[in-house]
Amino acid sequence: MSKSLEKKIIRWKDLPTVAEDLHRQNRVIVSSNGCFDFLHWGHLRYLNEAKGLGDTLFVGINSDASVKRLKGPTRPVFPQEVRALQLASLSAVDFVVIFEEDTPVDFLKILKPKIHVKGADYAGKEMPERGLVQSWSGRVELLPLAEGFSTTSIIAKLKALTQE
Repeated sequence: MSKSLEKKIIRWKDLPTVAEDLHRQNRVIVSSNGCFDFLHWGHLRYLNEAKGLGDTLFVGINSDASVKRLKGPTRPVFPQEVRALQLASLSAVDFVVIFEEDTPVDFLKILKPKIHVKGADYAGKEMPERGLVQSWSGRVELLPLAEGFSTTSIIAKLKALTQE
């Protein structure tokens, strides 16, 4: 792994120090989170748009155990180390951290971003992070999804192809 990618993947125990440094520099921190199980165009578009909202884009990814709990026993497609490297290799992403919980609440409590980004599919849904982010005067921004691109639908298409 290259040194530049290594620097972008933050260990959980180092997250408080990195967050404090960014806040001390008055960086506008934008965060997002997810499984990022199968990186696709929808993710790339979304992350590039998220980066445009601030100075530093920090992406939290669910650990393998968390993805299994959320998505089922056949997921994740790629292990957490690979998913972290894929995200770290994107120019829009400044930092990546892997978290064990099923929600990003603990990640956000430490990072305290100014803007937390989710997909528009969360409109009208209960999000535990909304009130939390607003508690330090941050905001949750919902970005439009790329039509026809979701990990679940891509996996379903691939399964259908293998059954032909």
